[in-house]
Amino acid sequence: PASRALKQASTRTGGKRAGMLFAFSLSVSLNSLLIARTNAFSLVSTPLRRPHLLPRTPLASSSRRTTFPPLVGQRPLSMQAAADAPPSDDKISDEALDVSAFAPKSTFLKTMVERGFLHSCTDIEALDEKMKAGVVTAYLGFDATAPSLHVGSLLQIMILRHLQQSGHKPIVLLGGGTTKVGDPTGKDASRKMLTDADIQDNIDGIRGVFDKFLAFGEGDTEATMVNNDEWLSSLKYLEFLRDYGTLFTINRMLSFESVKQRLARENPLTFLEFNYMILQAYDFLELNRRYKCTLQLGGSDQWGNMVNGVELTRRANSGAEVFAMTAPLITTSDGKKMGKSEGGAIWLNEKMLAPYDYWQFWRNTNDDDVGRFLKLFTELPLDKCDELASMKGAEINSAKKVLADECTRMLHGEGVLKKIHETAESVFAGKEGSMDNLPKARVSADEAKEGVKIIDLYIQLGFAKSKSECRKLIQGGGARINGEKVSDIDCVITGEMLAEGAVKLSMGKKKHGLVEIQ
Repeated sequence: PASRALKQASTRTGGKRAGMLFAFSLSVSLNSLLIARTNAFSLVSTPLRRPHLLPRTPLASSSRRTTFPPLVGQRPLSMQAAADAPPSDDKISDEALDVSAFAPKSTFLKTMVERGFLHSCTDIEALDEKMKAGVVTAYLGFDATAPSLHVGSLLQIMILRHLQQSGHKPIVLLGGGTTKVGDPTGKDASRKMLTDADIQDNIDGIRGVFDKFLAFGEGDTEATMVNNDEWLSSLKYLEFLRDYGTLFTINRMLSFESVKQRLARENPLTFLEFNYMILQAYDFLELNRRYKCTLQLGGSDQWGNMVNGVELTRRANSGAEVFAMTAPLITTSDGKKMGKSEGGAIWLNEKMLAPYDYWQFWRNTNDDDVGRFLKLFTELPLDKCDELASMKGAEINSAKKVLADECTRMLHGEGVLKKIHETAESVFAGKEGSMDNLPKARVSADEAKEGVKIIDLYIQLGFAKSKSECRKLIQGGGARINGEKVSDIDCVITGEMLAEGAVKLSMGKKKHGLVEIQ
């Protein structure tokens, strides 16, 4: 249809408006293709194997960091051959790797298998040999969609930590560029567009967390932090399409789960979002050229995008030996997504979530998740994790406290634990001690004089998202003031109550907060 439109336009107008009509027709054709959601382009799921059988290249020393300018305005020497080559027909399975049949030799992959981090990997035997032979540089990307990462990103941060501890070099890739596009993976709607200032503020908020888990510097195995805005924002559209557009096929892109699920729900997928997977693939190519990065790490929901990066880098960089490895998406034993609680996201930045609330999140872990979370989110020896996980009945609470202590120590430091323990004793055991770590709702003297409804205070504390939700909780018998049950939804906290000091509000057995006069 696009070719016919171009020909007709040329006949009618002498080519004057042909370009405009051609672009419009191409857009309509692509939109129709996406809506059709034909199964003709679906990949056939086959057992995991090497995506390309290419000769291996000598291991590059990670101490040699060669900086390349953004690949704009020049056609790489290998690109013509890559563009002329037919798209790869060697499919990579979406299925998880059967680790029971794999006995890793390298320290890193052994840790990934033993502690439950490994889901899928391209050419895992070759990667194992490469990691055993010397230093491997690997990267993991984090888009700057909020001023803090939440605990759902902690699994990926722990992978980078284990990578460095195993003698390899981690790259933390901050998505200053890709955040402007928005990752459609797992989303039913387009992400909210952020301004450049918003993105920079988010990056500034995210940076500090990594310092607590990784050692940064210029050494062979010291971590590096990079922003993909360095190369993505300077790309020239036509030159980028010419150099790399032939290395991607619509058929392959339509086969990815993130695209198929979005289209199956008949939710719009914008052309902007459709480009995200291409930009993510290009990130790997740039990092391979700039930092000799040969391994991309990520969650299993990113598998299609990551395979794109492997194939692009191998074809554009003359058969470079590169790999992709994913970790499973973590859910709790009751099927809930990791990283969220009833009160909202479990943020890693102290300004957005107090250390006590972070500790309490881990302390409230389901019994069936304790052993798995100890292996994934702490560095306790595996036999100790198994010992704690084997506890039954009331004893499992001791294991949960160990989990909470270890996770909180790693993020917030040893110094916060004493006050946290005192607060927990005060709240749960009725003993005297500090409650400074509890979340606080503050009211003015005038408000206290008039009286403040507990419904409003529960929302301010984050115990409920709406007044209707709060009313249901109160009517269900879960609300308490200073330990006394409250059944009146119109109950208020008065100035007389606050004159004697802070008032403790509780919602159920696990949520507690203080009301104070400002």
